[in-house]
Amino acid sequence: MTPALNKPLPDFEALATSGVKFTPQAYAGRAVVLYFYPKDNTPGCTTEAMQFRDFHKEFIAADAVVFGVSRDNMASHEKFKQNLELPFDLIADTEEKLCHMFGVVKNKIMYGKKVKGIERSTFLIDGAGVLRGEWRGLKVAGHVEEVLAAAQALKEQV
Repeated sequence: MTPALNKPLPDFEALATSGVKFTPQAYAGRAVVLYFYPKDNTPGCTTEAMQFRDFHKEFIAADAVVFGVSRDNMASHEKFKQNLELPFDLIADTEEKLCHMFGVVKNKIMYGKKVKGIERSTFLIDGAGVLRGEWRGLKVAGHVEEVLAAAQALKEQV
């Protein structure tokens, strides 16, 4: 069941870097930004992670916690996080449970071949576990600022 805007998220659990077990309930009262990206250490994904890193203090000020999500394994995530000095954790969705739940697995064409890949997407969940924003098939440029503005607007509504 794909989450719908302005509806509560179903329960789920995912493992992230730093030994973090992510559940929506664990962050009750805080906004959560889940950004899905195709692969660690690729140009667009690196740029996106660095932008979330560079605006991290502003997300914290907006009472929002950020998590990156991809199909990479935990070892890859730990290295990616360390290399970029990311102040937030990355969820290893190696079985694609979250990717399918949020409907971000898409058929893509890479080098002339059809492949299944992750469509770059971001979701904003409020402190009550309700999906309040979604950005699908996005371009990296200017995206993080847009998500930050939405998170700040959420905080003002509380």
